[in-house]
Amino acid sequence: MNQIYNQLSARNDVRGNLSQLRQQIKTQDGSKTAYSWIAANEPLMREFLQSDDAKTRKNAALLIGDVAYQPFMELLWNAYEKENTLFVKSAYLTALAHMDAKPLLGQIKNRLSVLSEVEPEEENRKHISEELHALRAIIIQYEGIVRHTFDLKGQKTQMLLIANRMHRELVRRSVPVKDAALHPLGVLVTTDCMADIWQSRCFREIVFPIQTKPSFLVPKPMEAAKSLMEAGLVEKLLALHSEAAPFYFRIDCKSRMSLEERSTFSKKMADTLESLSGGMLINSTSDYEIELRLIENKDGGFFPCLKCTALKDHRFDYRKNFISASIHPSTAALLVNIAAPYLKEDAQIMDPFCGVGTMLIERNKLVPAREMYATDIFGDAIEKGRENAELADARINFIHRDFFDFKHEYLFDEIITNMPMRGKKSREEMDQLYDSFFDKVRTITQREAVIIMYTNEIGFVKKQLRLRSEFKLLQETCIQSKTAFYLLIIEVKK
Repeated sequence: MNQIYNQLSARNDVRGNLSQLRQQIKTQDGSKTAYSWIAANEPLMREFLQSDDAKTRKNAALLIGDVAYQPFMELLWNAYEKENTLFVKSAYLTALAHMDAKPLLGQIKNRLSVLSEVEPEEENRKHISEELHALRAIIIQYEGIVRHTFDLKGQKTQMLLIANRMHRELVRRSVPVKDAALHPLGVLVTTDCMADIWQSRCFREIVFPIQTKPSFLVPKPMEAAKSLMEAGLVEKLLALHSEAAPFYFRIDCKSRMSLEERSTFSKKMADTLESLSGGMLINSTSDYEIELRLIENKDGGFFPCLKCTALKDHRFDYRKNFISASIHPSTAALLVNIAAPYLKEDAQIMDPFCGVGTMLIERNKLVPAREMYATDIFGDAIEKGRENAELADARINFIHRDFFDFKHEYLFDEIITNMPMRGKKSREEMDQLYDSFFDKVRTITQREAVIIMYTNEIGFVKKQLRLRSEFKLLQETCIQSKTAFYLLIIEVKK
């Protein structure tokens, strides 16, 4: 870095060396060093901010922001106001966002108001959009965004319950709504009563379809944005919320496009929506209430729908804690609903690989158990599971121990578990795991007990069942065909 400082002091390749310095100071120590250098070389940095070279001005502003050099706050704002090169203007604002810019808030809001009224020429649209975003980002830092209240207003509204595609019919039956039909992504329902919807625990989330013409958006950002506006996107948002616009949104594009292509597509589409809505829609990727989700179909078109964060889902509030291997609670709820014919009230139940306890909690919510025991070798999961169970009002005996070392005075009526993933284990190790599992289960279960097992290693299970006559497969249900996850119901005959 000293070499870069020397080059800057000698005014050699200033633009390039400012850029290199920004790359070098990404560590905390580097940032401190650069801050000290700028403080000792204020006249030089002022000179760089006034350079005839636009990229030098831009890099100087961004560097000052990187180290949050507060003494230059007013200088940056003055430079921003005097700047005539559009692609540089947002750099000053990006720098100010790293500082305490609250004294400038009034001026920033005035500038946003003026700029929002400008209809930019097409070649300038990108840079004006960047400037608008940078202005709004600073304002949001201090004022946040207007939070909306979700409200159906007593009107029947169409919504899509995103659910396991292979078990949509089960989800449909679990929702006490007459107007419910299967959809490729889940179950499409029309209702004015959210309380009915929340009675089902088997769907993952709720989105609101947008009826466009044609039904699927073309994969062209500006045309897609126009189709959404013509379909009444803003009006739909107003119908779903109590408060007026603006609505802060982000675009989630689920597509086969590369990450870079998706990013470019989403940005162009968001800019067009902002422009066409006259400021009623504001793109904000970090602080937003509306997620505009675009789901690509096999022909390359997009199914558009809305995810409203103001709509609160309290079904799984107990799940305060989780770990990377945790099963999603809606999946656990789906599994126990499929296994419902085999569940007994007041049963004594064991989960050998419990994680944070989701499988047991969802099982107990569907059919109350008498006693529940849970083991796991991961102590952090056990602690998190205890807190989750308390929030769910479920009495689970969590034990930080290897299942294969676990002993209990009474025999269990049911084993329910999400089996460990293979990870870095070899086939031989997984084979041994399942062999040991069935050995252990045999010693701790009652006659005619059931095993409710979620696994993507069905081959190892089938091998054990061939070798062990004391176990009988009662039901085999594919849950995810691509990843080969199955729910298996096995009887312990012994």
